[in-house]
Amino acid sequence: QVHVVESGGGLVQPGGSLRLSCTASGDIYSINYMAWYRQAPGKQREQVALINHNSMTEYGDFAKGRFTISRDAAKKTIYLQMNSLKPEDTAVYYCFGAIIINTHYTEEDVWGQGTQVTVSA
Repeated sequence: QVHVVESGGGLVQPGGSLRLSCTASGDIYSINYMAWYRQAPGKQREQVALINHNSMTEYGDFAKGRFTISRDAAKKTIYLQMNSLKPEDTAVYYCFGAIIINTHYTEEDVWGQGTQVTVSA
């Protein structure tokens, strides 16, 4: 089995910063890419940022210039540095991994449990 586990959520004031982490573990052969998604109450889940095995990145329009995704390949960990946070960034942030598992060398889509980010004064 393969898991991804998020950490780092919490309450922050508008204009503040927060860093999320996500670590993959289990019977991993390789990781094609990992990403952050978020879902606010009453809204659809949306992609925040993605980073692939070559460290190429993609960002949602709302994240460009404020959020930075990075990775530590050796630790199988990705990070999301969020700056200039706004109340509309309040959501549950989910980690996602497109991971090749050892047993069958097939790609498995793995979601974390999510971590709450609340931006409020």
